[in-house]
Amino acid sequence: MKVLVINCGSSSLKFRFIETESETVIVKGLCERIGTDGGHFIYQKTGDEKQEKDVYLPDHDEAVRVIISELKDEKHGVISDISEIDAVGHRIVHGGDKYAKPEYITPEVLQDIEKLSALAPIHNPVNIMGIKACMHFMPNTRMVGVFDTAYHHSLPEYAYLYGIPYEYYKKYKIRRYGFHGMSHRYVALATARLLKKRYHDSKIVVCHLGNGASITAVENGRSIDTSMGYTPLEGIIMGTRCGSIDPEIINVIANKDNKSLKEVMAVLNNKSGVYGLSDFMSADIRDLSAEYEKGNEDAVRALTTYAYSIVKYIGAYVTVLNGADAISFTAGVGENSALVRKLVCSKLGYLGVQLDEKANETARGETLISTADSKIKVFVVPTDEEMSIARQTSELLFQKFGDEIYD
Repeated sequence: MKVLVINCGSSSLKFRFIETESETVIVKGLCERIGTDGGHFIYQKTGDEKQEKDVYLPDHDEAVRVIISELKDEKHGVISDISEIDAVGHRIVHGGDKYAKPEYITPEVLQDIEKLSALAPIHNPVNIMGIKACMHFMPNTRMVGVFDTAYHHSLPEYAYLYGIPYEYYKKYKIRRYGFHGMSHRYVALATARLLKKRYHDSKIVVCHLGNGASITAVENGRSIDTSMGYTPLEGIIMGTRCGSIDPEIINVIANKDNKSLKEVMAVLNNKSGVYGLSDFMSADIRDLSAEYEKGNEDAVRALTTYAYSIVKYIGAYVTVLNGADAISFTAGVGENSALVRKLVCSKLGYLGVQLDEKANETARGETLISTADSKIKVFVVPTDEEMSIARQTSELLFQKFGDEIYD
């Protein structure tokens, strides 16, 4: 089966064309700077050189048209007709408490995704743009929605409820939803394979550390707790997001600085995290790491506090799991920052974690970075959300659900 995976951002569109049975990537690419005068298109067929060109991309409709045109191109293409695309798998960030598995995108499902935009105002609307563009150019192709929140539907009630009046859950569905589900699922599966254990007999803490970041406790193939909550603002300190704070802080900032609620929330989302802690030096861990090594006190403060917030969640989740087989680092920071991994693991000695410093410094791809006698194994595992989307799209088409098929 051949699946076209679409992962939309507000000004970008990542895509892959995947043969799902062998999990072979046929083509991958990117449309960037959508909606500007400087659109750029990247296209690479596996085994061929990367093709790049500047192209006018006024909207997501045009981006999808360009992708299909290139897939059918006589020189660089891989299909002769759209019918060779069996399905399109779309990343959808928020599925609320309704969508616990991939779904065919019907008018009713699309309407639900639009309603859920209130919970993911930055992401769901652009996901919808990608869906509608694909429907326009591929009206007879099956469209599948794969929800980022779905993986966390296995959280028990006591883990997803907040300590607020229960009526707010009943009326407004205020609960922990969790995010980065496709990444956590992919990495947990890969980690179990590296452990040479069955996925459904493993206990894993997955640390998805990017500009947005979340940590998940995975027990026997199920997410049982996760750091992001009702929105992606909760949890560990992130690039520009504050993570979990005392709610009264919002009231204090509003009153002291004479800011509206909307203005305070903008600060917490866009001017906090390591960016705010470093006195607005940078939200990029690479920049801060370079300054950390020089002893810059702003960078030291930001990264030390950032790592400490990660350590607390790992400790909590190892407890929730009643012990863990492995801790895995993934996403941009988790995969590439040896410094962050070192700062975090240096505080986990009480769990019997022993970092192999050389392995940590040189880690590339799927790598064990703990010593042979470390009680909990520590891995770096590159995430692959697009492959996760392709897998789940294939599951829906074949009606074979459950991660045990990958055990």
